[in-house]
Amino acid sequence: MVEITAALVKELRDRTSVGMMECKKALVEMNGNIDEAIKYLREKGISKAAAKASRETKEGLIFSYVHSNHKLGVLVEVNCESDFVARTDNFKALCKDIAMQVAASNPIAIEPTDIDPKLIESEKEIARNKAINEGKPEKIIDKIVEGSIQKFCKDNSLLDQEYIKDPQRTIRMLLHDAVMSMGENIKVARFVRYSLGE
Repeated sequence: MVEITAALVKELRDRTSVGMMECKKALVEMNGNIDEAIKYLREKGISKAAAKASRETKEGLIFSYVHSNHKLGVLVEVNCESDFVARTDNFKALCKDIAMQVAASNPIAIEPTDIDPKLIESEKEIARNKAINEGKPEKIIDKIVEGSIQKFCKDNSLLDQEYIKDPQRTIRMLLHDAVMSMGENIKVARFVRYSLGE
């Protein structure tokens, strides 16, 4: 019997956005095998947010946030399925949280796949040269570079960033929870961050 650790449960939650208790149950059922647990959750229909993700989002809000010093501002477009949901206080609060996240964490893309490949290549080169300069063994340099790029993408893509109000969660989890509570597909369409003088 494999021990179901908190780290294992968290990894499954990160990959599926399903609640902790459901993740733990799935891991127990599948003897700690994450891939099998993901399949189990999908077969049970627990990954409901995944089903909603294919629905069109043509409504929503363009939300503006200006920091109290008036030297930093953000515009964010968050889409949902209906004007009814877009007008709710919960949806507006979600938009504000996302705008504040952009203001505080300065992401460069929504998803890791949206990051410019040239920038990724540049970061790889920097990570490789740093590892060489630090005298790391040749056989582990590729792994160091891979780890460095994963961290770079996580830190710079909005959905994978740690949520500033709760670092145990990501913005992707925040959106997932909003989808589940509001009953509609919700997506961040775009954002722009203005900093005085930049």
